[in-house]
Amino acid sequence: MKTASADSTVAEDGLAGSVFQFAASMIGPSCDGGQATSGTFVSREFALDTVPAEATLRISALGLYRAFLNGKRVGSDLLTPGWTCYDDRIAYQTYDVTKLLQPGANRIEIWLGDGWYRGQLMWASNPIINCWGDRTAAIAELRARGELLLKTDDRWKSGFTPVVRNGIYYGEDYDARIHPQDSHGVDVLPFDKALLVPHETGAVRELDERSPIDSWTEADGRIVYDFGQNAGAYIRLRLTGAAGAQVRVEHSEVLGPDRFFDNRNYRSARAELTYTLSGQTEEDYAPLFTFMGFRYARITLTGQAEVIAITMVPVTSVPTSAGGFTSGVAAVNRLVDNTIWSQRSNFIEVPTDCPQRDERLGWTGDAQVFAGTACWLADSQSFLRKYLRDVIHDQRADGAVPHFSPDPTRLHPIAGRGDWAGSTGWGDAITIIPWQLYLHYGDSAVLEECFPAMLRWLDYLWRISDGPIIRPPAVWGAHGFTFGDWLQPVGDNRKPRPTVADDCAATLYHFISTQLTAKIARILGETVEAARLDKRADEIRAAFKNEFFSPSGRIAHNDQTSWSLAFLYGLVPPEYEEAARGYFRGVAEETDGVIGTGFIGTPALLPALTRLGMLDLAEKMFLNRKVPGWLYQVERGATSIWERWDALAEDGTIYDPDMNSYNHYAYGAVCQWLFEDVAGIKPLEDKPGFEEVVFDPAILPALSPVSAWHDTRFGRIEAGWTLEEGFVTCRLVLPPGVAARLHGRSDRKALKANGATVEQGQDLRLAAGEHKITFSI
Repeated sequence: MKTASADSTVAEDGLAGSVFQFAASMIGPSCDGGQATSGTFVSREFALDTVPAEATLRISALGLYRAFLNGKRVGSDLLTPGWTCYDDRIAYQTYDVTKLLQPGANRIEIWLGDGWYRGQLMWASNPIINCWGDRTAAIAELRARGELLLKTDDRWKSGFTPVVRNGIYYGEDYDARIHPQDSHGVDVLPFDKALLVPHETGAVRELDERSPIDSWTEADGRIVYDFGQNAGAYIRLRLTGAAGAQVRVEHSEVLGPDRFFDNRNYRSARAELTYTLSGQTEEDYAPLFTFMGFRYARITLTGQAEVIAITMVPVTSVPTSAGGFTSGVAAVNRLVDNTIWSQRSNFIEVPTDCPQRDERLGWTGDAQVFAGTACWLADSQSFLRKYLRDVIHDQRADGAVPHFSPDPTRLHPIAGRGDWAGSTGWGDAITIIPWQLYLHYGDSAVLEECFPAMLRWLDYLWRISDGPIIRPPAVWGAHGFTFGDWLQPVGDNRKPRPTVADDCAATLYHFISTQLTAKIARILGETVEAARLDKRADEIRAAFKNEFFSPSGRIAHNDQTSWSLAFLYGLVPPEYEEAARGYFRGVAEETDGVIGTGFIGTPALLPALTRLGMLDLAEKMFLNRKVPGWLYQVERGATSIWERWDALAEDGTIYDPDMNSYNHYAYGAVCQWLFEDVAGIKPLEDKPGFEEVVFDPAILPALSPVSAWHDTRFGRIEAGWTLEEGFVTCRLVLPPGVAARLHGRSDRKALKANGATVEQGQDLRLAAGEHKITFSI
């Protein structure tokens, strides 16, 4: 296998800056046999009289690439050039390769993989291959301080790599006995170089390797390794053995009873590695063009082969943590860690739903509910902004926003399934994600970039039912179909609990996006649009009251999701508020702490209870150990967030392996509540990007002591509190450039800031520095 080099790094202009104009051509190996066939490369030998003082390689591909100069790897980025709507734009990367060059003869090889470009996408019943094209190819230029030294053109050669088959879902087969040889020529492909843009976010990177925490041998001799963490990752092996011996690596997220290796939930994703040894003394291998979602790996050895070392290598586009939260409850701390791991595992080029099965798609609904949490836990600004560009490109002509993006079904519609676009709660990603980026980073440019798409989305919503109340069809794929509160639990099927109806859920989000876009219009100075949308929001509010509230103040379906969203977004009429509080408390209490919300209701549940002052219920529901509940997952041994509340039964059996992911970040959106309500750091829309925050912690006694931190553009904010015998002591640290607002609330007795009394109703501004706030409850 080619040797790695640590001395090639991404140049600064590889992530931002003006678009470079390539003189090179896009070239494809003439020996390329198409999708799911032997991997190929393009190559060129060239001579240098001397090594230039500075040399850069700009490079991109159709498919995935891995470049080598003189047998050494260029850079350390993974899965390049990344995943975008390739018919809209394709990223290129820029590397400093000075140290990889040598006087005299040099050789460059660019290995190519199927990747997202032409590998299988979607599940087995509706697989899409060759989504953006059926040829892999590369484009590259080597320059020294602007002078062109080498470019891809018709003089390059091609041949076969040791990667004999690869795919994002498939995995990878590697035969180390194969040595690349220039056996064929290349084809210059028609290609619009205007599609090439600098990589818009951080590249996918390796995190620290993880060694197994346990291993055992099955009855048939196969060895299972437990890495102690479910992650988006791959295996790295060190091997020895005879030429032709083979190692097979299977992956799974969970074990069934009696440590049964179970990966049925991967569906048609093979998600395996095979490595055929060359017979060298020691051989190292990690896949080049794929990744998996797993905690466990099972090794099968065929022939004379021995595993000397095995590690898990997690990979992600967001390798640096931006926030942390701890409490006095160990299970809560593990829940936060699980959320961080699910974000890392699914923030691989696009915010995917899961990293393991035949899906791994950029679902818009998952992304919008999690966007706030994502920004708390990692620097997600460029990552989500890149994703939004794909969402905008995938938006339909009628304004419908795709269910996922990049969207293979836009180019390859699935017969009989309608258009995969237009669901409320999912399409609202186009309004909610930009808003979260604005709050967290003060990024008004993203609002401006997305604003036209927001308007097209809102007009689409209004047209679904020609008015403020949306009445979605029940048929999957029909115009205006909605996922509603996806995977909302109903409890005992003999007497199921109430759930939100599609029309109510859709109209709730119709209002949320309309009201939010009106606010965005004012920020952008779009006063005419702001007035139009304010009027429309008022119409939706009035219609919602008429359609979904009884004269007694009871909302139509009296379920946790309806109440949470209605209260959180101001859709409970003032004259009904007292009665509505009673109804909401009732539906929360009658489950004895069990959650009754799905994908869209869960992020709103605890914030709504908290801001209504129902802290006892918020605490009970959050700390509930029964299913459905966040901590049920933790107590079942979860190391990442599950797709379904009931993904594992108490006896460890898998529920519904046909649709069950154990690494799905959506329910981890509760962490936004931990930062903003429990730790009490709330970003302000009038001072976005943490220029100013509200400090207002919700004291949940069972969580004491609480501590949180978050790295902002100004520096680190720290906040925390302890409760002892009814007395609360808070610590707040603000970096230079950040201020906080503290309000004298009536339920906080003897409120003091740095020893000075804060009167009831008083608003105090805290400057940068460390502050001590105390009060009694």
